[in-house]
Amino acid sequence: MIVADLARYLAHTTAARSVSVSELRRLPNGAVQENWLLAARFEGGWLAGDRELVLRTDAATTLGIGLSRAVEFQVLRAVRAAGVAVPEPVLLCEDSGVVGRPFFLMRFVAGEAQGERIVSGELGGDRGTLIARLASELARLHAVRPPLRGLEGLAPPPADPARARIEECTRWLAEDGEPHPVAELGLRWLIRHAPPPAPPALCHGDFRTGNFLADPEGFTALLDWEFAGWGDPDADLGWFCLGSWRFGAYAREAGGIAPRDAFYRAYQAASGRAVDAGRVRWWEVMAALRWLVLALRQRDRCLVGGERSLDLALTGRRPAECEFEILALTEAA
Repeated sequence: MIVADLARYLAHTTAARSVSVSELRRLPNGAVQENWLLAARFEGGWLAGDRELVLRTDAATTLGIGLSRAVEFQVLRAVRAAGVAVPEPVLLCEDSGVVGRPFFLMRFVAGEAQGERIVSGELGGDRGTLIARLASELARLHAVRPPLRGLEGLAPPPADPARARIEECTRWLAEDGEPHPVAELGLRWLIRHAPPPAPPALCHGDFRTGNFLADPEGFTALLDWEFAGWGDPDADLGWFCLGSWRFGAYAREAGGIAPRDAFYRAYQAASGRAVDAGRVRWWEVMAALRWLVLALRQRDRCLVGGERSLDLALTGRRPAECEFEILALTEAA
């Protein structure tokens, strides 16, 4: 990134006399987008003072799905206004000429998103308190219902979220071109057992351990909103419970943090909505299938798109985990 161009843009946009950037470095994680820590001094203007911000922009290659940075910025503003604990969005730049791609800035929030450290207990504090807080944040998000002013950039709610997701995964599998018999088995099971539509809510789309910040005391912020949209709230519950997001703590089915029932009880208490375990199980099977096809697309960002990334290349091994989940979940259901 060209620091001088960024500093000039920030000075102009914030009405500062000048902006001096003391640090700009890539933050770990963020497989779909890039996050950069920006430390800068703003002389005057509406951001006057020493600021630690996070610059979020597109990666060198993309999945070809998900929200633009402009719409993700809209979502951040809307969910923060609804009381969800997210980093405060500060500024949106849709001009690719500043850093090479559109970006937005949000205030830095302390904490780490390392899933292994969270499930081990190094981060997040008391597990019971942490799972209750996560359930509360999710319930607050799901209380946001369409239509909502400021979220016009989101696609309209699908008439049948389950059917829409089946069609999406079917299309992605066809585009991959390789045989995936377990995925096909999962698709057939999902078609046979599809639940009836539920009233749409705003969903995170990637609500899991690894996508929230925590410090040794507890939860600090919910991250990564590029897959947010109107949908079935049980999709977020199923995604959170998928075995892939337990980071080795497989017996604690709710994100590697707590038993599944404890998460359900906390969500019910916070949302006032009864959890139907059968519906969540369906969405958990869908989560395994969706992660399988997303992992294939992540792999191809390296193998086909040419992005030099060991993480992306290794993601190509994750479909085998998803196949295990599909087989285990459909046998038990």
